[in-house]
Amino acid sequence: MQKIRLWDLPTRLFHWLLAAAVLALFVTGEVGGNAIEWHGKIGLFALGLIAFRLVWGFVGPTYARFAQFFPSPGRIRAYLHGEWRGLGHNPLGALSVFALLGLVGLQAVLGLFANDDIAFRGPLYELAGSELSSRLTGMHQLLSKVILALVALHVGAILFYAHVKKDNLVKPMITGWKEADKRELGEQGESAQGGGPLALILALALAGLALWGAAGSWMPAPPPPAAVQTPAW
Repeated sequence: MQKIRLWDLPTRLFHWLLAAAVLALFVTGEVGGNAIEWHGKIGLFALGLIAFRLVWGFVGPTYARFAQFFPSPGRIRAYLHGEWRGLGHNPLGALSVFALLGLVGLQAVLGLFANDDIAFRGPLYELAGSELSSRLTGMHQLLSKVILALVALHVGAILFYAHVKKDNLVKPMITGWKEADKRELGEQGESAQGGGPLALILALALAGLALWGAAGSWMPAPPPPAAVQTPAW
């Protein structure tokens, strides 16, 4: 057996924070009412997380980089034939990761233009207008069901690996370390490298910039409501 440093701290924090955000978004979306304000704030937070992960997928350490686990047809074929060896996300798991990143990111972007027909409007609602916002809101509501199904599939796969393949995928995402038989490691038998402080600062800075833009902070303030003339009598 060999012990490998698999998941870095930023990747682990991203994973658990995004999981908590998705759960909170589902709850606040179902509750509605005053909770919709929190729904909007948490949605912005989730968008910031996605932006960070997209950058970290290029400048982060070995096993966090997209190139390391991109599910190419060759890798998928090798996995289905039992010939794939490696650490981190297997090719089918990588498909789930990219699907979740894409759908949650799209859901967050749709929420920027959405409204609840009562009091809530997304921070970029004015760019879309009423008619387009209503269409995007419908897509936002529909996509939430797709994401919920994908999350259930993701959790089911983790349980399958834990109980059938006897491979605990959760523990490395908590501790960062994984123990594996050297024969299972293939060519990837080294701990993660790269993703130093400068890379982390860059990823956080770009995520903050994306969050600033998504929050509509750059947009001019809406004009004040017109004054109402009160009759003298």
